[in-house]
Amino acid sequence: MPQSELSIVTGAFSYTGRYIAQHLLAQGRKVRTLTGHPRRPHPFGDRVEVAPLSLNDPAELARNMQGAATLYNTYWIRFPHAGLTFEKAVANTEALFRAAKQAGVRKIVHLSVTGASTESPLPYYRGKGEQEAALARSGVAYAILRPTLIFGAGDILLNNIAWLLRRFPVFALPGSGDYRLQPIAAEEVAAQAVTAAAAPGNATFDVAGPDVLSFEELVRLIARVLRRKPRIIHVAPSVALACVRALGTLVGDIILTPQELEGLRRNLLVSSSPPTGRIRFADWLEHNAATLGLGYASELHRHFR
Repeated sequence: MPQSELSIVTGAFSYTGRYIAQHLLAQGRKVRTLTGHPRRPHPFGDRVEVAPLSLNDPAELARNMQGAATLYNTYWIRFPHAGLTFEKAVANTEALFRAAKQAGVRKIVHLSVTGASTESPLPYYRGKGEQEAALARSGVAYAILRPTLIFGAGDILLNNIAWLLRRFPVFALPGSGDYRLQPIAAEEVAAQAVTAAAAPGNATFDVAGPDVLSFEELVRLIARVLRRKPRIIHVAPSVALACVRALGTLVGDIILTPQELEGLRRNLLVSSSPPTGRIRFADWLEHNAATLGLGYASELHRHFR
């Protein structure tokens, strides 16, 4: 892809989109973000053009993508809130893909998740599968990346596990804690997304790191690197969810949903394909231990407020 061509990134001021934008800028690419938070502080200065993610205005949405060769889509929601449902998020995604085609975008690189399936009993993963299906029938060339658990600066889940470990003497593991995760570094997800944009044809593939950890191993690793010694106990999943709901009320956020926990317990954040990443979670954790979990990261504040 010539460096002069424009790339569109949804959510470049958020998490995964920010890493993709950084990677594109490092290669000298022109970047425009479509965002629902155009006034949010960000590290890019004037290096990234800003346009609204006008999901309710198809004509404006298409205009905002005019001249772009590639769309990198990270748009999704963790949970329904404030009238935005998974079904609405899928419909919004379909509108985005239609607008991209109208604007002449030649390729869409879409960030999905391992375990995505239109047949999934879990609405989060089913919605992700429906996004993939919408892209496949869009008529635009595509690459679908299915990351596992993405770690990096700006993450919410791992940051808040560290936040809990720093502040409480007890950490409650839902159920056995032996369900597995395969963390992948955010910068590697971004690099693979940009590489996929230049590859010929359509592709769907998992993006996963080199290590598979049980959830208990992950929590104990974070505690050890942070030099915390909480009492780690096993509780029924319903008890764990009741605890995080109560804590969520105190911090004004939704910390963990029943669907997210069920996805973890079903090992949906592990890939059956060979690893695509090389950065080990333990190494990243050692380098970021001084700052991880110092403050609580709010999903509602980031996306809805």
